Amino acid sequence: MPGTRKLGRTSDHRRAMLRGLVTYLFENGRIETTVTRAKEVSAMAEKMVTLAKAGDLHSKRQIYAYVTKEAVAKKLIDEIAPKNADRKGGYTRIIKTGPRRGDAAEMAIIELV
Repeated sequence: MPGTRKLGRTSDHRRAMLRGLVTYLFENGRIETTVTRAKEVSAMAEKMVTLAKAGDLHSKRQIYAYVTKEAVAKKLIDEIAPKNADRKGGYTRIIKTGPRRGDAAEMAIIELV
């Protein structure tokens, strides 16, 4: 699993949170979250797009095991991966938006390129 940020959670909670965020990113194209979470989501999303570009059965099974919604996994394989077929990486973009009102956590928008 890319990255070593613990994000103040147990390993199971962290894994579930990242799976949910990655699924939501592929479903909607962009999400707003904290900068550290965005960096972790970016690493996993890049890995999922790379797997989808491979297109073999093992890669598809890995994607279906990680992405929590079957329709989103299908969208990743059928739409997002072919669109990025000529790219060698950099499938996501992180834009910092400033501190969050309330706890001043640094916020960012992560989106698919």
